[in-house]
Amino acid sequence: MFKRYLPILTWLPHYHRRLLGADVLAGIIVTIMVIPQSLAYALLAGLPAVVGLYASILPQLLYTLLGTSRTLAVGPVAIIALMTGAALSSVAQPDTDAYLQAALVLSLLSGAILVMMGALRMGFFSNFLSHPVISGFLTASGILIAASQLGSILGVSSSGFTLIERVITLLPNLPQFNPYTFAIGTGTLVFLIAMRRYGKQTFSVLGLPAALTDLITKAGPVFAVVTTTFITWHWQLTEAGVEVVGAIPSGLPALSFPWADASLWRTLLIPALLISLVGFVESVSMGQMLAAKRRQRISPNQELIGLGAANLAAGVTSGMPVTGGLSRTVINYDAGAQTPAAGAFAALGIALITLSFTGWLYYLPIATLAATITVAILTLVDIPMLRQTWCYSRSDFSAMAVTILLTLVEGIEAGIVSGVTLSIALFLYRTSRPHSALVGRVPDTEHFRNTHRHNVETISHVALLRIDESLYFANARYLEDTVYNLVASHPELEHVVLICSAVNLIDASALESLDAINARLKDSNVKLHLSEVKGPVMDKLKKSDFLDALTGRVFLSTYAAWREFS
Repeated sequence: MFKRYLPILTWLPHYHRRLLGADVLAGIIVTIMVIPQSLAYALLAGLPAVVGLYASILPQLLYTLLGTSRTLAVGPVAIIALMTGAALSSVAQPDTDAYLQAALVLSLLSGAILVMMGALRMGFFSNFLSHPVISGFLTASGILIAASQLGSILGVSSSGFTLIERVITLLPNLPQFNPYTFAIGTGTLVFLIAMRRYGKQTFSVLGLPAALTDLITKAGPVFAVVTTTFITWHWQLTEAGVEVVGAIPSGLPALSFPWADASLWRTLLIPALLISLVGFVESVSMGQMLAAKRRQRISPNQELIGLGAANLAAGVTSGMPVTGGLSRTVINYDAGAQTPAAGAFAALGIALITLSFTGWLYYLPIATLAATITVAILTLVDIPMLRQTWCYSRSDFSAMAVTILLTLVEGIEAGIVSGVTLSIALFLYRTSRPHSALVGRVPDTEHFRNTHRHNVETISHVALLRIDESLYFANARYLEDTVYNLVASHPELEHVVLICSAVNLIDASALESLDAINARLKDSNVKLHLSEVKGPVMDKLKKSDFLDALTGRVFLSTYAAWREFS
């Protein structure tokens, strides 16, 4: 029982020196790599840069205790940072104490929601976010985040959390762009893109080992941070208008609780719910993918508790909402992390830097962080997925397109809520008109196929109707209409057999419809039969009076019904 709620007990008793060495090395690498990201994502949310460091310490330590993924790295991520900034901008002004307090409230709400969902075993709830909606949301968010960083790369101000707001506030300021900031931003952008595309190939040609080549390529942001920070300090580019991170408080955050008024908690409840769901889906998707590569398993319900505890920790340590990050998790995995202890070592490394080395980041240009975010986030723009969805399902593409459009034009909340709503509406519409087919026997076999697709044998006084959907309130009346139209168009019918091989559920509304169909067919001197009813469905039917009133029989197979009536 303790292992269920404290997953650390599943691996800690078997921990040994070899695992320790691999985890310490991975922790050091992750520490170095994610410092720029943590700072950048805090700024993306409109928060002080140090908040990103705070959110990478205690939240990761708690996830180490409660999470089930061996390689997931928890901390600030781009999508959650953007959603956080959008939520906070509606309740407070950036760079104010009220804004920071609201961020803490948002973290606590998100953590409480995730823990509650985990306690209620509601990991399935994320299934309501269909893949086209998630893909559309990530694509639109990638565009929004890239647009939000354009002003920082150019050295001009822009604001807003929709694409239109960004463009409107950016265009008038373009003539005042800062050439030094522009040089740093575009130079970093080109360097990072080149490292991603040609780094491995270039260093391999130089004869470097594959592991070292991969590490150097991934360390591109670190090289960019060190180089541009030195350049800005050496030539004192701050005097030329280059904006830098500035003074970052040293020391660890004190434990505190945001005693905000109740109205703020109510206002941030819905944004916290959306942040929780999106963060959970991103985290679990990444965790499951990497776990499968090592033949491991994660528990979605326990992940809810682990991520919830991480967000609660962020809320009491001056942090921001967190989740399992894509880039930092990949870095952790590729660095050879074997257990969640690697994340704990990374958290301790970040804590050490926060204690003693934040002064070195004073001259870090904001443009460098903006370029780092832009290169990292544009990988979310999934053009092949858009093309594939368009070719495969126009209805799913419509949900994706609505999500993208509303996210760009109206904001993140409107985009994701509308996408989820449209996906559920399309599902209800499709299942409310279930596909059905009259089938006949393939000659000299026991197989039955659609009479409109195959050359099959039929019996004039028997209709074998296959229902290809579970029966519930949304399609119960449609089933009645289908059967009545079938009987009306075939006056010679004496038997109707409903083939239930695809029926996994018959709810109370559908049962009432079956009763009505049975009674109506009885008045028409037609018997109703069932075949291939699944065990759980039959168990439910036996609890009702339907089988007693059924005018026909329940056949084990469609072939048994065919043999009976032929």
